[in-house]
Amino acid sequence: MNVAITSAHVVPVVGEPFDGTVVLTDGRIAALGEKVKVPRGHEVVDAAGAWLLPGFVDAHVHLGVHEEGEGWAGQDTNEMTNPVMAAARALDAINPFDKGFDDAVSGGVTSVNVNPGSGNPIGGLTVAIKTWGRVVDEMVMRSPSGLKAALGENPKRVYGEQKKTPSTRLGTALTIRTAFTEARNHGAKSDAEPHLVHDALLRVLNREIPWRQHCHRADDIATALRMAEEFGYDLVLDHGTESWKIADLVAARGVPVLYGPLIVSRSKVEVRDRTTAAPGILTRAGVDVSIITDHPVVPIDHLVTQAILAVRDGLDPVDALRTITVNPATVMGVADRVGSVEKGKDADVVLWSGDPLDLRNRVLRTWVEGREVYRYDAATGTPWWATRS
Repeated sequence: MNVAITSAHVVPVVGEPFDGTVVLTDGRIAALGEKVKVPRGHEVVDAAGAWLLPGFVDAHVHLGVHEEGEGWAGQDTNEMTNPVMAAARALDAINPFDKGFDDAVSGGVTSVNVNPGSGNPIGGLTVAIKTWGRVVDEMVMRSPSGLKAALGENPKRVYGEQKKTPSTRLGTALTIRTAFTEARNHGAKSDAEPHLVHDALLRVLNREIPWRQHCHRADDIATALRMAEEFGYDLVLDHGTESWKIADLVAARGVPVLYGPLIVSRSKVEVRDRTTAAPGILTRAGVDVSIITDHPVVPIDHLVTQAILAVRDGLDPVDALRTITVNPATVMGVADRVGSVEKGKDADVVLWSGDPLDLRNRVLRTWVEGREVYRYDAATGTPWWATRS
């Protein structure tokens, strides 16, 4: 269905806000502006002054691979039988009927990056998808969108308990270095046969996809920076809990930080210094910051709640919107499609009752590629989701 959303307060994120119309045609944003004419045959949605923004983007979730309310049956986050699982794909474990996807669109989140977990030094390939669809293949925007790896407590604990390497931080770093070295040697052979693990790692070494490095402590972040310099790949810091302590070093390397989750207890030593002030500190230092939920650690519909808390503790509101739109879209390699309201981009837009950085406001309607997938009836307090078909 083609739609023209009129009388909206449009916050495009890239560009200045304005009061006017946004036209959605054939799944794309066809036009926007203060005096845009509604094309013939388009359904008219009178926003009546409500705020229209791009769908939010969360660059680190486990939607569909760590299903809520399913126990072990829905837990496909980590394949912890081998420290190097570079060829494993999150794509192959995503269930689009996980309830978290409904929560995503009701919270204004229309794009996510689904990651394997952090139990392995090298966990597997990530995928960027839309949050609405019936079959995951139809939801994919970029596959793979990165390769997940982990430093710190998790791989050390998992394999230490198995009495296997790695059981220490130095062993974890060695495992990663060995895997990269073997992949590089494999790639140097003129007659090299296809090799799933080596070929996945070569995509990182060839800078086709980023290295998505799970790390919390400042010393682990320093190790991540060190190895990226050694092997010459594009590094993204996932979590980066203590990155604010060395913000200048991270900024100097041009490494983006996906910070979060923020609404969690200090459940382990690594996260004892997490702070809602960190996104502001990092942004002022010149780091490109995205805020993440790590869903289901923090439910996906509370992505914006975390941004609100970061604003309370010093993050500029304009920057806050970028941390949940264009910044994560850039990290995922899909900023040409999502993350802002611009002509030619995917028609992923969300109508809010007011400023989304005010906790009193809520999502009224969500469109993904021009299809309305969620609506909230303010008069009755009734939510509605489209059928996944």
